[in-house]
Amino acid sequence: MKIKSLLYSIGLSGFYFDDQRAIKAGAKEDGFAYRGVPLTPGYESVRQKGESLSIIFILEDECIAYGDCSAIQYSGAGGREPLFRAKDFLEILDKKIFPFLLDKEWKSFRELAEIIENWEENGKNLHSALRYGITQAILDAFAKFKRKTMTEIIAEEYNLPVITKPVPIFCQSGDDRYINVDKMIIKRVDILPHALINNVETKLGWRGEKLIEYLGWLKDRVKILGDENYRPVFHIDVYGTIGLAFHYNLEEIIEYFAKLEKIVYPYKLRIEGPVDLESKDEQLEYLRKLRINLKEKGINVDIVADEWCNSLEDIKEFINAEAVDMIQIKTPVLGSIHKSIEAVLLCKNKNVGAYVGGTCNETDKSAQVSVHIALSTQADQILAKPGMGVDEGLMIVYNEMQRTLSILKAKGY
Repeated sequence: MKIKSLLYSIGLSGFYFDDQRAIKAGAKEDGFAYRGVPLTPGYESVRQKGESLSIIFILEDECIAYGDCSAIQYSGAGGREPLFRAKDFLEILDKKIFPFLLDKEWKSFRELAEIIENWEENGKNLHSALRYGITQAILDAFAKFKRKTMTEIIAEEYNLPVITKPVPIFCQSGDDRYINVDKMIIKRVDILPHALINNVETKLGWRGEKLIEYLGWLKDRVKILGDENYRPVFHIDVYGTIGLAFHYNLEEIIEYFAKLEKIVYPYKLRIEGPVDLESKDEQLEYLRKLRINLKEKGINVDIVADEWCNSLEDIKEFINAEAVDMIQIKTPVLGSIHKSIEAVLLCKNKNVGAYVGGTCNETDKSAQVSVHIALSTQADQILAKPGMGVDEGLMIVYNEMQRTLSILKAKGY
């Protein structure tokens, strides 16, 4: 396969870039903006618009394939790459990457994805957002060329069975954690609500009391708006605030987890990011101790890792340390999408939950490609993205999944 021509366009992502350090340090909400001084390098304000960069390939048969470069909402936090500004990468696309791709004989998605992942300029890899979008476009191009779904292309190249089973979808509420929960329940979302508990004083409570109150409300709301057959998983992202509130006292945190489990019963509870420490080694060791103690005491609350899982190698370390029950595979952070594919397969091989995540700050295209990653690998859950409005991200992910499953079933899988 050869590419006839290559284009790009600068666009908007589905949300915003937020300076997590500034928010944790007490930046105050002002309408939809934040008042305060940014603390993370590259930020001009605590909240600023998100950007995307579409990579567009015109195939020899005039088919069009594309992928979207995008970066996470909290860029620059948790050891992750700095803010992504599309204009900073146009020169390297024009002068280096596009000429290479035009001249290259395309043999397989995996081969090209590896090349893009390992590409170096001035001794550094390309920004993860760039690797992410370019490899989406490459996968889409192979699907267009072979007249197959992206799910089939991944399955072929990784020798996986094509399974026509939907992957559970996880919705995030953003700060509108009450109205958006109603939307999720009405649409019978599998996993909910994320809840964006990213501030101790305003959202968790200094003894965790605000989250306790919220979870009680959440359980009651599911019973009121749901039915006896609707049993969603409760998945709460606390952005390290539990560690801050309890001063990293392990025994107090364990007692708090026990309270949370009782409150949500009979629903399953997952807590993402209970602590957020300043290094990967500290994070691994603390989560390992927490998980061991929870299991010993029979407290059935799953720990989900997010921060410091910035590469396939990081994910291996968290798995080998037996520090987590589930890992968020943050697709834009891992770079080339073949890394996300391999991360899911690694998690499943080690009996660790595989959550194809990402960020509200992605695009419709990157969300659709993520669906094919999740379907082909049969991940345990996938994030509804982009955005924080529930309906839009859920629609994009759910509809792409249902379309693909219908196509695969029609083909006889």
